[in-house]
Amino acid sequence: MALSSDSAVSLEAALPLLSLRSQAIQESQIREASRYCQKFGALNLAQGLPDFAAPEALKAAACAAIREDHNQYCDPWGLEALRVALAEKLQRDNGLTVDPETQITVSCGATEGLNLALMALLNPGDEVLIFEPFYENYLPNLATVGAVPRFLELSPPEWAVTSEMLDQVFSDQLKVVILNTPANPTGKVWNRAELELLAQYCQKYNVYVVTDEIYESIVYEGEHISLLGLPGMQDRTVLVNGFSKTFCVTGWRLGYTVASPKLTAAMRRIHDFLTICAPAPLQHAALAALALGTDYYQQLAADYRRKRDLLFPVLQKIGLNPVLPAGAYYIWTDSSPLAAEANTAAYRLAQEARVAAVPGYCFVRPQRSTVNGLRFCFAKQDSTLTEASERLLQFAGVSS
Repeated sequence: MALSSDSAVSLEAALPLLSLRSQAIQESQIREASRYCQKFGALNLAQGLPDFAAPEALKAAACAAIREDHNQYCDPWGLEALRVALAEKLQRDNGLTVDPETQITVSCGATEGLNLALMALLNPGDEVLIFEPFYENYLPNLATVGAVPRFLELSPPEWAVTSEMLDQVFSDQLKVVILNTPANPTGKVWNRAELELLAQYCQKYNVYVVTDEIYESIVYEGEHISLLGLPGMQDRTVLVNGFSKTFCVTGWRLGYTVASPKLTAAMRRIHDFLTICAPAPLQHAALAALALGTDYYQQLAADYRRKRDLLFPVLQKIGLNPVLPAGAYYIWTDSSPLAAEANTAAYRLAQEARVAAVPGYCFVRPQRSTVNGLRFCFAKQDSTLTEASERLLQFAGVSS
């Protein structure tokens, strides 16, 4: 028998309150921007997912793995052959010597990897430093473990970090730093001097670092350096990475973590009871990804540089004062020429120009009353970027 509306209301009122963590987490503004793309017929330069195909070798390998019946649970820590291949990749590309048996864990996306690190390191009330603007997921990640975020605002166009700035935020209460390089949404690539400075402070104050390196292969200026490889950081760093961005398979949810044996053992205990293992056939396919060689990575960075250089001057022409990214595949701009606040600017752009970008509010602390920022994703086909450029120029009344 169905409950009457009055009975349903009274039952809901009598139920215990939902958890504080569930109430602390807001819906994703990035996914929301993608949703209103369809409403306005807008081109999606909001969500960080490519609109072009993954490499044929990966797709063929995934299909073959399924046909060969690699469809049951595999080793929760990750397919052994994949962990060995990742260790070889880390040595070749990052100069890191790690044990695939005790230091690498394959996770359900870099997102799970980040959560595993935070769950292994943090207790409710522990303080965590985030560099602002930051990737939207970090605050919900911290809410799930009851940690307290502390923020350090970086300024365009360099997004530089100095000892004077770190003096303001490091303390004996700080437990973890979340580092993202190359960074989403700013495109900042941390240089060696900044990383060495951060390492000094982490050692002085006995702080861990969780470093999100998902865009490591998409660098235009400078070089990608893994903090895990710096002196004194091997036991206090968790490297988080994945296959989504480099190989255009964001829906595969395949990531990995690298850490000391002690940290890895802690994360593996959680991972085993959280997801058991990452998708087994896709782990087999990932071996094909790692076999593509250096030519693939060089071409990847060159293609994204071309796409960046296609969209960037258009954003300049329409007066959004874009910041040229050194890495990743996003461009950060000023939203104030469109509206006084970023959400209105993003909505107006989607409705009137039919181009969707992400408002800057989801990349900054909730306490900030005014945010001037929009993030544009250029991981799109050239034809998509050309059409978006024409729409933006027409919207702004600027000739091409």
